[in-house]
Amino acid sequence: MASIKTFARAPLRAFAFAFTALIVSTSTAALAHTDKDHAKKAGPVQKEQKAWGIAADAKAAKRTIEITMTDNMRFTPDRIDVKQGETVRIVIKNQGKMLHEFVLGTKKELEEHAALMLKFPTMEHSEPYMAHVAAGKTGDIVWTFNRAGEFDFACLIAGHYQAGMVGKLRVAAAAGAGRTQRDGHSDHKH
Repeated sequence: MASIKTFARAPLRAFAFAFTALIVSTSTAALAHTDKDHAKKAGPVQKEQKAWGIAADAKAAKRTIEITMTDNMRFTPDRIDVKQGETVRIVIKNQGKMLHEFVLGTKKELEEHAALMLKFPTMEHSEPYMAHVAAGKTGDIVWTFNRAGEFDFACLIAGHYQAGMVGKLRVAAAAGAGRTQRDGHSDHKH
């Protein structure tokens, strides 16, 4: 007959087993995303207007901004300031030991994408406004910031966004231009 002590430890053992299984399965899923080759596809850049601008060809860049990513879940610098109409090459260096990514967007879109990444950590995604950068490697994005406003950038690898791997992007309105809002409308008066 089992003693009361043994019976009382059974739920603890079951919890420990379940917790260990959860950690192992989550780690495996998260690593599956890192096993993918996220190199940029050869060929012309897909140019689709977004609230924060549009992809550009490398030869159009007039300035380079360097961003560093580390395993402490931070970008350096964590704020980028550009002028409306400016085409910039953003060079992203991963100084960590794990995969990180740099994704431009609105706060709302990044939050939605980060939530999806938590549910589906092996989800493949590649857009011209994102760079997946393996440990010790460098990636880049060439972007024309043709709409003024406040935007964001983040690492959307499962858990990284939630750990605070985010930054701010400010696109200053061009001189004489109305400020373009996130909905695509300028602040002109009717």
